[in-house]
Amino acid sequence: MLTFQRFELGPLQTNAYVLVDKTRTKAAVIDPGTPDPALLRRLEGLKVEAILLTHAHFDHIGGVAELRKRFGCPVYLHALEKDWLTDPVKNGSARWSDVTAPVSSDPPDRGWTDGQKLELLGETFEVLHTPGHSPGSVSLLCGDLLFAGDALFRRSVGRTDLPGGDGAALARSIREKLYVLPDEVLVLPGHGPETTIGEEKRDNPYVRAK
Repeated sequence: MLTFQRFELGPLQTNAYVLVDKTRTKAAVIDPGTPDPALLRRLEGLKVEAILLTHAHFDHIGGVAELRKRFGCPVYLHALEKDWLTDPVKNGSARWSDVTAPVSSDPPDRGWTDGQKLELLGETFEVLHTPGHSPGSVSLLCGDLLFAGDALFRRSVGRTDLPGGDGAALARSIREKLYVLPDEVLVLPGHGPETTIGEEKRDNPYVRAK
């Protein structure tokens, strides 16, 4: 059975997730915000098969270059943000110089498409394109786990006032892609504590279920 561990990284306390397969020999990393020593220690002795990015804001990609260098693994990112990894202006690190140095790395190796099925760590991940927080934002569904990036938080949603943000698009993404999932699906967001689809449909004040 797939297991995961959450790490709160960087000045914005971004949630990075280390996923480990049932043999405890292979791993993948979702949104490595910084090359944090604790994160790197957790990966020691494991074959890191991929870095999975829900989107390319600086606080989610700061550890990409170091992890790719150490483990030689491919990086997945939606094509709408493929040039954000190389551009501190587009990924926001140039704008937030008070909290981060400029962040850049090589372009992604592979892209996401809506509805894509990725076989990884002996599991199937379904890619849900959930734009609104950013144009290329995706949420990754694996069984009853949803890695939602900055689309949906516990009792909140991702901000839409950054370049490329779109509040109406985010509301559509949440209603049409996420709220249609079973209530018991566990939402693992890019910031803050976990929640469930059922809880957010009932209690989220920003996007109400129809």
